Amino acid sequence: MSEGPPRLRAGRDAAQEVWVVFGGQADHAWLRPLRRGFRHCFAALRDEAGWTVVEPVSGRLLVLRVAMPAAYDLPAFYRRAGLLVLGPFAPGPARAQWMPALLPQTCVGLCRALLGAGAPFAMTPFGLFRRLSKIRHDDRKKFLTRIAA
Repeated sequence: MSEGPPRLRAGRDAAQEVWVVFGGQADHAWLRPLRRGFRHCFAALRDEAGWTVVEPVSGRLLVLRVAMPAAYDLPAFYRRAGLLVLGPFAPGPARAQWMPALLPQTCVGLCRALLGAGAPFAMTPFGLFRRLSKIRHDDRKKFLTRIAA
C-alpha cells in the first residue's frame, strides 16, 4: 500500500535547512509581466558546515559556498537587503521518476528541486511564495494547537 506523496515540512530539526529568497528587478523584457518583487528566486542551504547559495542566473547556475559559519544569520542579511525570505524548510527525500520533468529549468524549478519531491507545484516565483507561505502558516497553526492542548 502506498503512503501517498511526500509532504514538505517546515522546521528546524533537519540536518540541512533550505531557505527560499524572493526578489528581483526586470533585467530582461520577458520578466516584466511577473509581479514586482517576485521576478526571481534562489535558495540558501544551511548545514553543519555553513551556508551554500544556489542561484540560477542568465545562462548559468551559480553555486557559492559562503565564507561564514553556520551560526551566521544569512536570511536576516537578505531581509535587510529588501528581499523576502521563507524558511527554514527541511528538504524532502529524493524520488525516482519514470519520466524526466517536462518543464523548463527556471529559478522556481531549481528551488522546487532543492526542496525535494514534496515541494508545491508553481510556475512563477510569486506562485511558489504563496504556496510556501501557506505551508509555513499551516505548520505554525499546528504547533500552536499542540501547545495549547
